[in-house]
Amino acid sequence: MVKKIVLAYSGGLDTSVAIQWLKETYNAEVIAFCADLWQGEDLRKVRQKALRTGASKVYIEDLREEFVRDYIFPMLRANAVYEGTYLLGTSIARPLIAKKQIEIAIKEGADAVAHGATGKGNDQIRFELTYYALKPDIKVVAPWREWSFDSRESLIDYSERHGIPVTATKAKPFSTDQNIFHISYEGGILEDPWKEPPTDMYTMTTPLEKTPDRPAYIEIAFEKGDPVSINGKKMSPAKLLQKLNEIGGRHGVGRIDIVENRFVGIKSRGVYETPGGTILHHARRAVESITLDREVKHMLDSLMPKYAELIYYGYWFSPERIALQSMIDRVQENVTGTARLKLYKGNCLTVGRKSPYSLYSAKLATFEAEDVYNQKDAEGFIKLHALRLKANQSLRKGNV
Repeated sequence: MVKKIVLAYSGGLDTSVAIQWLKETYNAEVIAFCADLWQGEDLRKVRQKALRTGASKVYIEDLREEFVRDYIFPMLRANAVYEGTYLLGTSIARPLIAKKQIEIAIKEGADAVAHGATGKGNDQIRFELTYYALKPDIKVVAPWREWSFDSRESLIDYSERHGIPVTATKAKPFSTDQNIFHISYEGGILEDPWKEPPTDMYTMTTPLEKTPDRPAYIEIAFEKGDPVSINGKKMSPAKLLQKLNEIGGRHGVGRIDIVENRFVGIKSRGVYETPGGTILHHARRAVESITLDREVKHMLDSLMPKYAELIYYGYWFSPERIALQSMIDRVQENVTGTARLKLYKGNCLTVGRKSPYSLYSAKLATFEAEDVYNQKDAEGFIKLHALRLKANQSLRKGNV
């Protein structure tokens, strides 16, 4: 018997309808929880809306610094990119939201937790894998897998009948998710992968046609793999990321339009803006390029797709992700230094990098005269590596 439910509440269409539906369906008390991840909303209004819609209590927690420090930065240390393009802005927020939701459920003595994710998407998995990892006996209610609504249009009709205020409209029904790391756009008018997104959709980045005609140069300093300052000014993790969002957004950095493979097996078109995250990804790799041993770097790059997949699929609290993170963090000990980047018309170009732990040697790398490297040594090196190639060729010709 479910008597009290903690709902992950955003104030959007799905979760606004969910409060009323949960009360009607389960005759239960609904507590709304909204995580402040710098989603660009007036959370006082979100609180008021949840109460007006029927929530008995509303929790709003400022998680911005924790989100960047304990979730985004560890992910960036792994250079995680899903399917070569997506920087995982929505994926990485879900385990933190779900973790706090479970904490509130325990505090309130709630029987169940609920979310507004659809039965077709990834978020249902991300939320629920976290719930079960942290509280195996929790009851999970997923309205989209239970109610009779079959589209966002039907949700809008329901909200209008019940006087629930929502911002989505039938003319512009695409779904958005925003936090300090990115904003995503899916569904509705974006479901045709051939059509270009509407120009007025974007919110974090300036259209390329309107970006400055002069480039911006910035320097980002890292300590043990994490960014600590911009142009010499130290900032907290959240403030640093937000500053890079402003700078990158002004220059049109960080837009992508992709068709990705969801965990459930469906292909989905997603449009994303990740200005600050794009800058940090390029800057980190620049510092790593001069501070990491070749084989260590290649090993990390080979593990990155698996790490990114774990986050995308919702396995943040899995033993394998935690084990990978431990190794990744150990490797970051010497990833300290500064990257200089040039931002111009949507481009983010590395134009300089330096580190007190640099493995780069100008004497070894130069094409000019030097007395460190004996070029004749390369002959034996090449012949050793050619042995198996020679053997294979001889076998094909029947000479063995």
